[in-house]
Amino acid sequence: MWRFLLRRLVFFVFTLFLTSVLVFLLTRILPGDVARVILGRGASVARVKELEEELGLNDHEVVQYVNWATDFVQGDWGTTYRAPRLDAREVVMQRLENSARLALVTVLMAVPLSILLGVIAGLTEGKLLDSVISILTLSVVSLPEFVTGLFFIEIVALKWKDNFIADALGWWFPPSSLVRGEVSFGEALPRLWLPAITATLVLMAYVVRLVRAGVIEELKRDYVRTAVLKGIPYRVVIVKHVLRNALIPTITVVATSTGWLFSGLVVIESVFGYPGLGSLLITNGINGRDLPLIQAIVMVTVAIILVANFTADVLYAVLNPRIRLE
Repeated sequence: MWRFLLRRLVFFVFTLFLTSVLVFLLTRILPGDVARVILGRGASVARVKELEEELGLNDHEVVQYVNWATDFVQGDWGTTYRAPRLDAREVVMQRLENSARLALVTVLMAVPLSILLGVIAGLTEGKLLDSVISILTLSVVSLPEFVTGLFFIEIVALKWKDNFIADALGWWFPPSSLVRGEVSFGEALPRLWLPAITATLVLMAYVVRLVRAGVIEELKRDYVRTAVLKGIPYRVVIVKHVLRNALIPTITVVATSTGWLFSGLVVIESVFGYPGLGSLLITNGINGRDLPLIQAIVMVTVAIILVANFTADVLYAVLNPRIRLE
């Protein structure tokens, strides 16, 4: 166990180091002059050179990387280039909290529902219910995210609010998910439903197919027939044996989708106006050539993915004792 943890820790540190080098190099080859972007086209050449010296852009690349990496490890992620100059760490952590809320709601909806539909489809292979679930999931994943999002805004948020059922139940789905200032999770929850449902439909389509395929494969194995012949109830065989083994590929998909849930929901965040990491990376980071923001968001996202993969490795051993961490 300790050997496994040590190996994963070394892998974690090495991956972060390699990522930091790649991110630093990639941000340096982006087109455009950073100082000119910050000051604007009307800035004088003397002021541009002064800012380049102030930001250390004239130093050798190795010196720039060492200075940046040292400051980053110590918690100094730099300041944003766009006015007003803000602490990049505070900006990223605030958006990270928003993305974490959206990712949490999405996972809590997508994973249980996907497992349920996948198991039902697998147990009814070739039957009507299996065909209906397969067609629906394929149809949903074929739709672009912005189409699904706009559909929910038009039908659910704008027309549902005038429905007497919605008034009776007190349900409210605002068309915009813009969150201003610091609000609690409970206060932000109504604004999370529609973007979370949109992301759930995308993630669910893949997970349902995986669970279905896993259940069908496990049902054909010899241990299932042996357990049934021994008189073990079929429901127990499904829950304690088939499902445990069928869920292993699902864990991989959910773990690898973590980065997408935190920083890849750019389209969904744009449609609903949700202030997450994805929109911050594209709008403020890449489009604004804000290097501290780009570097911080990528490093945070990679760290989240590594933690998710580590958690997946541990869950492998929990679900299937034949898989040992050593």
